[in-house]
Amino acid sequence: MFTFSQFLRLPQVKELTCLSKSSIYRLMEQGDFPKQVALGARSVVWVRADIEDWCAQKVNAALG
Repeated sequence: MFTFSQFLRLPQVKELTCLSKSSIYRLMEQGDFPKQVALGARSVVWVRADIEDWCAQKVNAALG
């Protein structure tokens, strides 16, 4: 079940992750980045918690 979360647009995802647009989409295609959520025919977002979790996993992996 999905509970309400804050949504992020691509510029915000890029800022939080320090990744380029092409890197984000490549990682998504490889299954190594959270998938976007379609809100409409031409509108997609990412769930903030998913992006924050992904960032935390990367930091933990680098430190661990």
